[in-house]
Amino acid sequence: MTQTRRSFLTHAGAAVGLITVLPFSARAAGHMSDVFADGAITVHPIAHASFVMETPAGVIYVDPVGDAASYESLPSADYILITHEHGDHYNVDTLTALKGDATQMITNPAVFEKLPEGLRNNTQVLANGESAAWGEIGVDAIPAYNTTEERMNFHPEGRDNGYIVTLDGFRTYISGDTEPTPEMLALTDIDLAFLCMNLPFTQTAQQAAEAVKVFKPTYVYPYHYQGRDGGTQDPEQFAELVGGASEVKIGDWYGDHSHG
Repeated sequence: MTQTRRSFLTHAGAAVGLITVLPFSARAAGHMSDVFADGAITVHPIAHASFVMETPAGVIYVDPVGDAASYESLPSADYILITHEHGDHYNVDTLTALKGDATQMITNPAVFEKLPEGLRNNTQVLANGESAAWGEIGVDAIPAYNTTEERMNFHPEGRDNGYIVTLDGFRTYISGDTEPTPEMLALTDIDLAFLCMNLPFTQTAQQAAEAVKVFKPTYVYPYHYQGRDGGTQDPEQFAELVGGASEVKIGDWYGDHSHG
């Protein structure tokens, strides 16, 4: 762990209790990574909702989309998680380029139905509330859906997944596309959270901040906050609402994504 990373994780965000807000976009734009769990887990933000986690039990790609060249400098995927079918989370060409013969993948049922036959090999389906294990890594599928009436058609209840990834007691929550749900607010002992926010598809910065104050992750990346058609939410405002993190920055990218 370099001095830069240590300084960042210590000072990047004050917050409620022990919550620290991390600037996903700025880290991705700078090709920077962050280290957690005493150096055991490294997170590489890629863009928008895509990131890579290096762990002692394998390398996990989450919602990898975009140009496969964005991942060339990283270790290849041992595991892939897909939250749902929208184009900024699921892309067949990207998966075909990144998924090796031995790579294991977990998707929600709707994505599995869309997969070409070749990508179904070593792919497991998890519906809301179900769990799986990749060796030492535990994966729980957390319901992800809209709760505001005019947004419910974007992510209907029962279809899409968030995930909790657990390794050696370190628990990472990946929201996918959602608003604050009872299932999210009931989470406990979350060490690291990736929390979406953009309109009209998911939640506002205010909603995300209020949720964080309830389930209290130790570290949180606000991510997925820039939409192709606008709807941008301000991570700096999110940080202020959570507790005033001065180091949160907005990157100047959001990629060529077709949906929120």
